This record gives sequence, C-alpha cells and structure tokens, in this order.
Amino acid sequence: MIWIVGLGGSLGAAARFLLGNLISRRALNIYPFPIGTWIVNITGSFLLGLIAQLHLTNQVGEWLWLFGGVGFCGAYTTFSTFGNETITLMISNRIKLAAIYVVTSVIAGVISAAVGFYI
Repeated sequence: MIWIVGLGGSLGAAARFLLGNLISRRALNIYPFPIGTWIVNITGSFLLGLIAQLHLTNQVGEWLWLFGGVGFCGAYTTFSTFGNETITLMISNRIKLAAIYVVTSVIAGVISAAVGFYI
C-alpha cells in the first residue's frame, strides 16, 4: 500500500511543481498574490472532495483512495508553500494582500472540497 501512496504522491508533487510554476510565470504581472499555489490548492481541494465521496460511497476501491486522495492530492496541495507565501507577503508589508490570500484560500478551498464531495 505504501508504494501506491508514494506513486500518487510523486505524481502529485510533480504536477504541483509544473502547474504552479506555469501559472505563476504567466500571471506574474497580473495577480499580486501567489495565484499558482492558490489555483493548485483549490483544484486539489475539489479533487480530494470528489475522491473522498467516491471512496466513502464505495464507488472506487481502496487503492484509488490511497493513490489519488492520500498520495496525489496530499502532495499536490501544499500547506507549507501557502504558509511561506503568506509570511513573505507579510514581511514585504503587504498585510492586506496576505489576509486576502489566506481568507480566499480557506473559503474557496472548503467550497471546492464541498462541491467535489457533492457532485
């Protein structure tokens, strides 16, 4: 089982790195906060909600939960980067932007997880 989680986690981490960097590079001058991490965390919350619901209703097996929910989503979404980017905004005296980043991340993340769960 640990290999299934590890494989999902390695793919999730790679997807987060590639997608987060791609979005951030393209949006660097458009959005004042870390939009790449924000989008990755919101889409990951949606996907985790969806996989959790499928797993809880026995529509997908344990292996898919371990691979996709625990492994992929666990590595794809990133609380540590979110925390670091929030502190970086605060250190650069962008307190209001840091607050917007935190509030919108939490609210949109919970809503996305709920939408995924109830689809």
